[in-house]
Parts: sequence; C-alpha cells; structure tokens
Amino acid sequence: MSDDQFTFFVDEGAVALGKAWEQALERLAEEVPATAHKKFLQPLRPVRRTNDEVHFAAPGNFVAEWVKDRYIKKISSALSDELGEVVTIKVFIESRERPRPLDDEPTAVAITSRTEGDSGPNRFKPNPGFSFDNFVIGQSNRLAHGGAMAVAASPGMKYNPLFVYGPSGLGKTHLLHAIANKIMSRDPFYPLMYVSGQQFAEQFVSALQNNRIDDFRRRYRSVSVWLLDDVQFIMGKDKTQEEVFHTFNELHADGKQIVLCADRAPRDLLQMDERLRSRLECGLVADVQMPDTETRCAIIQMKATTESIPLAHDVAMFLAESVPGNIRTLQGALNKIVAEASFSGKPLSVEVAKETVEKYYSAMAMPKPGFEDIVTVVSRHYRIGKDDILGTSRKAPIAHARHVSVYLVREITGDSWKHIGTLFGGRDHSSMMHAHNKVRGLANHDREFANTINALRREAWPEAQ
Repeated sequence: MSDDQFTFFVDEGAVALGKAWEQALERLAEEVPATAHKKFLQPLRPVRRTNDEVHFAAPGNFVAEWVKDRYIKKISSALSDELGEVVTIKVFIESRERPRPLDDEPTAVAITSRTEGDSGPNRFKPNPGFSFDNFVIGQSNRLAHGGAMAVAASPGMKYNPLFVYGPSGLGKTHLLHAIANKIMSRDPFYPLMYVSGQQFAEQFVSALQNNRIDDFRRRYRSVSVWLLDDVQFIMGKDKTQEEVFHTFNELHADGKQIVLCADRAPRDLLQMDERLRSRLECGLVADVQMPDTETRCAIIQMKATTESIPLAHDVAMFLAESVPGNIRTLQGALNKIVAEASFSGKPLSVEVAKETVEKYYSAMAMPKPGFEDIVTVVSRHYRIGKDDILGTSRKAPIAHARHVSVYLVREITGDSWKHIGTLFGGRDHSSMMHAHNKVRGLANHDREFANTINALRREAWPEAQ
C-alpha cells in the first residue's frame, strides 16, 4: 500500500482500556452509592493511556473536581486490578455542548454550555459590578462573605446549602452574583442557575398550566449550582414549596451546590413547610446586618472609587453618619451629591453633602415609633395580620409574633407593663412580663433570633441606631 493511501485500523490499546473501564465500573457499583455512580463515574470517559497514567475526560468542572476529591483512589484501585498493573488517574474537563434550556421560557436564567459569544435570552449574565473584590467586609457580613467565598471556590464541597439572610439592601444579591461571577471566571459555561422565589413560583405555575412540568423539573434539576434569591416569596404557596422541597432534595443528594437568600432566618419563615425549613437550616446559616458607621463609610468610598468619583474621606464619613437607611439609600445619596455638585459647579465637599442631606433626607428622620408602628413592623416581618397579633389565638406562629411585639414595645417605648397589657387587648401585666422574658431568653441563647430582633428594632426605629 502506498504512503498516500489511508490505512484503517483498530487501536487495540484503546479497546482494552475501554473494556477494563467497563469492568471497573461494575466493581465500583458495589462500593459507591448508586446516585454517585450514575452522576460522577458513568460520565467519565477513558481517553488515553500514557505509560502508567490513564487520562479520563469529565463532562464538566463539577464532575471533575468531585471525582478528584472523593473517588480518584477507588478508580485507580479498580482499574489497576482490571489492567493487571498499577496506574494513576488523571482527570481533565472535556469541552462539549450541554442541553439548552427551554427556548420558550425567557425568564429562565440558567447558565448552560453554548458556543462562545452566544447571548441568547436564557443566558444569565451576573452583574459584573457585583464581585468579591468590591464587596466591603465588616463585622455585619463577615460570616456570609466567608461562606460565599468558600462556595465559589469549591461548589458542593462545603457549606451546602448556604443560607444568607438579612434586611433588604445589605448585599445578599451582591453575594449571589459574586458567586456566579467567580465560578464563571473559571468556566463561562458552567451549569449554574439564578432565580428569585417569585420567578420560580411564576415559572412553576406556567409549567403546570402548559403541561410542561417535566421540562421545568429537568431544567432545574440538571444544574450544578442553584442560586435562589428572596426565598420568602414562596411562603404560603403550598405547591411551589413542595416543588422547591423536591428540587432541593434531588440537587443536594447529588452533591450540587445550593445557595439561598431571604429577608429573615429559616426559623422565622413561619408560613413555610416545616420539612423545607429544616432543609434550609442543614448547612451554614449566615446573616447580614446593618453595617456600622465605619463599614458604611468604606462602602461609599468603594462605590466612589469604582465610579471614578473624587470623594474625600470626610465627605464619605458625613454621608455614612447622616443618611439613614440601607446601603442602597446610602449609594443613592452619593449619586445625589454628585449631581448637586455638578449642577451648582461646586466641588464635592461636606458643605454640598449637608445641603443634599437636608434637601432629600431630613424627612426620613423618625421620632420614636409608637405602638402601632412597632406592631406593623412585626406583622410585616412574620406576615401575620395585626388583628391576629392583638387577638386571642394561641397558635404558635401568632403567639410568637405577639411575644416579639411585646418585647419591642417595652424596649423601645419603655411603657409600663400595665399600659402595654391594655394595648394588647386588656391582658394582665404578668402575661406581658412573661412574653418579654421569653423573647429575651431566646435572644440570649440563639444568635439568629437575636439578629432578627435587632433587625426588627432597626426597622422600627432607624434613628436609634
């Protein structure tokens, strides 16, 4: 046969390696849980053997890392026995296209493997301005930041699930996007999904109505990282909660990373199914609180630096001390003083900052809240009607909200026990003292509950902080 003719041949070494791997897989099925065997070992593909090394292709970073951390020794042992000599295992990530999400679900925000440069409607693009590099760390958010960093570094390996909670506007969504940005910097097509609780509920109802529930479940249960924001919005939606529960169970059982955010701790999601609440608490629960003045100053300076705004430290500190509200309000104040300085032709000085704060934020200064204000805050937080809190029901969620209301009324107003009892429907002073002592005792022994009480106090009376 001439040199320019093609020769067709069978690579006997590759065939032998393939057969050895099939036999090794059968042996490993007796040593590895069935789910892990299916999800992590069966997708591996032996590609080549070089001396005493066997190279396997994995369908993605998640599978590759999971195999390296947990099963590399078992694979090496089983395959060495089948080949009759000791080999070491090397795993690399195979580049191949993954299934696309449904084209008729534009609200889906799954990251899936596609051709580079694809900008279809289903590609989730995390906010590039939300990264770990520009997240200001303080005592108020240190644990949540540390948990998010660990998750982004090794999804599914640590803190699974991660549950971050706290009032609106303090950086929870920033952390979710930072996780996504970090993971995508390593693998732009990593199977990751971000969705809010409200979006999940709407998509679930739509899937039921259009007889697409199997497609809906397949899309959500095939990801490697699930970021669920504002989970409190599924409270009271029984079928949606059940779907979240089963999605959570399947992803968690497969070692997939789950990160959830809410405006309150899991135990305060009183209208949520108890089974789901217990799942939310099984990993790391971390809070973000209202930052102290120094952290607020650092945050405003970080924003100024990011946007190339020449902001002096004394101006940033004045804003941190003088503007009430959360971080979004603080950042809005910076935008206003920049605009005011630009329109007036003045430099960004404390004088301009004072004029701006007086113009836009003086009305936000609050006097000490009264009884109705405090009960309204508690009612809104626990999603229990004010009439129920002031009523006679002894159901556990209602009684708990009532006790918290009594505690906050006493701590903020300083009214007498007798007067507080009158406000709560003519109850005697001893029952008011009992409620106060019960909440105080819980707060002393439960950090999460203490954080909730402090958050409610800040919401009811920001000026006191």
